[in-house]
Amino acid sequence: MFTAIIFIIVLGVLVLVHELGHFVMAKRAGMKVEEFGFGFPPRLFGFKKGETVYSLNLIPFGGFVKIFGEDGSEEALKSSRSFSSKKAGVKAGVIVAGVAMNLILAFVLLSFGNFLGLRVGLAEETTKASDLKIQIVQVVANSPAREAGLEMLDEITGLRYEKIVLEVKSIDEVQNFINQNRGNKVFIKIKRGEEVLEKEVTPRLDPPPEEGALGISMALTGVIKYPWHESIYRGGQQTGILLVNTVYGYGSIIKNVFINGSPGAELSGPIGIAKFTGQAARIGFAYLIQLTAILSINLAILNIIPFPALDGGRLLFIIIEKLKGSPISRKVETLVNSVGFALLIMLMIYVTSKDIIRFF
Repeated sequence: MFTAIIFIIVLGVLVLVHELGHFVMAKRAGMKVEEFGFGFPPRLFGFKKGETVYSLNLIPFGGFVKIFGEDGSEEALKSSRSFSSKKAGVKAGVIVAGVAMNLILAFVLLSFGNFLGLRVGLAEETTKASDLKIQIVQVVANSPAREAGLEMLDEITGLRYEKIVLEVKSIDEVQNFINQNRGNKVFIKIKRGEEVLEKEVTPRLDPPPEEGALGISMALTGVIKYPWHESIYRGGQQTGILLVNTVYGYGSIIKNVFINGSPGAELSGPIGIAKFTGQAARIGFAYLIQLTAILSINLAILNIIPFPALDGGRLLFIIIEKLKGSPISRKVETLVNSVGFALLIMLMIYVTSKDIIRFF
């Protein structure tokens, strides 16, 4: 229940901020906004204020702003308050505004987080950092660590094999202990939020390349705080780095799909994201801030991909219309967007089913 509540709150913030961008820019451009919806229809309930209906819908994974004239009808073209009657640059501005708002949200969250103190990966121990930890940052699929129930962000605090007990102080100590005990059952003491657990695991004798005997990646992490003026700079810097890495990540996934027929990485749907969100919230508020910023940037990049039914797809249609000098057939645009939406729903069902298999 805790995980579900936190996930709904985070998702609500991300969606509302994104759609608020569309809403504000449409209003500034003089367009009539007919509905501001959280979730996708069917509608559960709504209320009307001014000329806009504010609604809560059954399918919670998204939201929308319905602007008069998006269908490109003849009636809409005659109205100065319709979406289709505006110039290409104005329409593009309305669409891109949602993406821009998600990037701004990430910047604000990371700036605030740097002021409060964020946990970051450290190349080595530093006097600037406090509360140093050895944490798991990746768990490989079908590995001993995954089978033992180890998770991302778990803190490794100790190791045990028969009468040998080791209090962990460095990553090298963990790696050496595991390598010395390949093929033997060892116990790993971890801290997950306020919970202390001990997991039994057998390191592999001959692991796949680049995976290690356990199938985990570790990092030395610590909390670093900055003055308010420096936290703003750090927030901008980190937003830029995350943006570049996210674009590269999506590019790699798309490339692998076309070349190899698979994404080449584990994709998470709503269930996986909810699990990570709840885990981050249990460990600490700073983690939740970081994860929300990462999700916000991911939402921005995902939406701007030129795929039908996404903001990027709509932007592509506007660019094509501008280049050809005449509107695209609305029947064609509707058909393409419908097919795109159906494919996105199928993708969501696929990754959700994979999440169910992975976590349950």
